Amino acid sequence: MAVSELQGVFERELEAIAHDKASYPELEIVARRARVARGTTAFGVTIDRPGGADLELCERIAARLNALLETHDAPYSLEVESAGLDRPLVRPADYTRFAGKNARIVTTLTVNGVKTHRGTLRGVRGGSVILDTEAGELPLPIETIKSANLEYDPRADLQRNKQQRKRSHAGDRHGN
Repeated sequence: MAVSELQGVFERELEAIAHDKASYPELEIVARRARVARGTTAFGVTIDRPGGADLELCERIAARLNALLETHDAPYSLEVESAGLDRPLVRPADYTRFAGKNARIVTTLTVNGVKTHRGTLRGVRGGSVILDTEAGELPLPIETIKSANLEYDPRADLQRNKQQRKRSHAGDRHGN
C-alpha cells in the first residue's frame, strides 16, 4: 500500500472519530501529523475535551486507529496525546475560546523588537490576536503567528487551593 493511501485511511478514521459524538462526546482533534521517515509513516494526534483528555481516552482512540491501520500492509507508528496544560492554539477560534488565559505566542516577524510574546489572551479583533502584556494591549496579526500555546501557571493553582482551604477552615470554625 502506498504511503498516501495509508495517510488517507488515517485521515478518514480521524474524521469519523471526531464526528462520533456518542463514543467521544466533546472530543476535539487539536492537531494531526503524518510524516514519512525511513520507510515508516509516523502518525500523531493531539486531542482535547473540556476538563482535559485522560490516558483512557487516548488509549481508546489509539486502539480504534490501530485496529484499522493494522489491516494494511505498511509500517507505521502512532502517537495519541492529550493537548495538556500547555495546549497548542491552532485555530483563530482558539484565541477567543481561551480568552482570559495566559499564552505564549511566537511570530514569524519581529513585533516590538521580539518574536516571542507572553500575556493574557483577549480574543481576536479583525485579523489580529489581542494579547494583554505588561506593556499594554498588543495586536498580533494572525498570519504572522508561527506557534501559540497556553501557558500553565502552577503558582495560580497553588494560590487558588490555598484560598479554598482558608475558606473551608473558616467555615469549619464558624460551625458551617
